[in-house]
Amino acid sequence: MYSHSRSVRTAALERLAWFCHNGEWKRGQRLAEPSGFPELDASLPGGGWPIGAIAELLSDAVGIGELSILLPALSRLARAGRCIVWIAPPYLPYAPALAQQLPLERVLVVQTRNLQESLWAAEQALRCPAIGAVLGWPAYIVDKNVRRLQLAAEAGGSLGVLYRPLEAAREPSPAALRLQLHPAADGLTVQILKSRGGRAGLRLHCKSADALVVHTPTAAGA
Repeated sequence: MYSHSRSVRTAALERLAWFCHNGEWKRGQRLAEPSGFPELDASLPGGGWPIGAIAELLSDAVGIGELSILLPALSRLARAGRCIVWIAPPYLPYAPALAQQLPLERVLVVQTRNLQESLWAAEQALRCPAIGAVLGWPAYIVDKNVRRLQLAAEAGGSLGVLYRPLEAAREPSPAALRLQLHPAADGLTVQILKSRGGRAGLRLHCKSADALVVHTPTAAGA
């Protein structure tokens, strides 16, 4: 069981709970959310990010556009009425830049003190049908942790995204999708390490017009 101490029961989690109980979102039958990058969508089963599943984005670099690759999909989910939850991000997003992509009232940022609290918060958010996507930056997790999050995503019909270091690629994972990200001059080079129901080993180029600007490293428990 994950620890669920009162420290994670912040105003953000209370708002999350309100959306879960009062939101009007009804889960649909779509299996994928288009990424907004045609070459990537053409290479993924269903034509986009897997819904009701966990996707892992692996990279040791920060600020290479690792968030911008998700923004088209996150924008559509938010504008359709679903919330986007960020669990303990290492950097706070620059709100004016983020507001150009997402309605900020649909963005919840949850800070936690440790990995156990982050996993608990992520699991609760993924199980909520009002949540469209949950983004997490776990420092170190094992197979059983990812499996629990995968089951939670299936229950809630959400997209779960875990940003993990490259060394995690050496270990097996129950995640439905694993992508390795490399910086490129005008976007990202994406290598598909694992794609449930699709082909692994493909290397693609995703051109990004604007990378999301990030400011201020967050402190644990802030």
